[in-house]
Amino acid sequence: MSTTIKVACFGDVCGEVGRNTLIEYLKINKHLFDFIIANGENSAHGFGITQKIYNQFISAGVDVVTLGNHSFDQKNDLQVFDSNPNLIRPLNYPKGTIGHGYTIVNRNGLNIMVINLIGRLFMEYNDDPFYVINEFLNINKLGIKADAIFIDFHAEASSEKIAMAHYLDGRISGMFGTHTHVPTADAQILTHSTGFISDCGMCGDYNSVIGMEEKAPILRFTSKLNAHIKLTPANNINSACVCGVVFEVARNGQCINIQTIRSGGQYLKEPREFSL
Repeated sequence: MSTTIKVACFGDVCGEVGRNTLIEYLKINKHLFDFIIANGENSAHGFGITQKIYNQFISAGVDVVTLGNHSFDQKNDLQVFDSNPNLIRPLNYPKGTIGHGYTIVNRNGLNIMVINLIGRLFMEYNDDPFYVINEFLNINKLGIKADAIFIDFHAEASSEKIAMAHYLDGRISGMFGTHTHVPTADAQILTHSTGFISDCGMCGDYNSVIGMEEKAPILRFTSKLNAHIKLTPANNINSACVCGVVFEVARNGQCINIQTIRSGGQYLKEPREFSL
């Protein structure tokens, strides 16, 4: 039995090109990981998730799908939350919200807990994620034992994500940020052996404005017609990337190694030359 487990966490899967790129990547590489988490809140044409798409993720080897502020955008497919315990929405949504904020999966003899949280800074108002996660972890000590705990913190502000990571350092195995769709360069293991990255990026077309065709976002910034300008996921497979992070965790739940993933995108492999 291996003394460590490798947990791969992939950032926001954006639209069809993001789904296809991640699925193709996993066809070749899923054997490298013991457990796979993917954020699917933008997977249905940029907004929400459907049962069909969830099934595609699971068939590709994803173990748990996390969500975020677009969790319920596919209003005609909300039954997806009824029968799929490994599809989770933010834990700090108000009580009474459909779905679950965490799940536990046994893998290689270990109980792996995955929790989804959503931030409040520059986001819609939700319950305090710091209070909610603290109460949850304290209560959970009396319940099901988790050998390793991973959190997808879906938040806008890097400061909020970094503060949360330090707040939970030593109590969880790893935390990866999602939502901003831009991979950060701060992957690290904190003082008390919690792995962390502010944002692991997105899976989608990077020749875009955070996954969307650039014309509509530019019009939104240069006019007052926001409500009338529809955002559409960019779909150039040649500039699509898979982005994520891999936590290597000992069987005591401590992170001993962290490595980022950035795979694909021809324009990234052949950088253009710039002159002043």
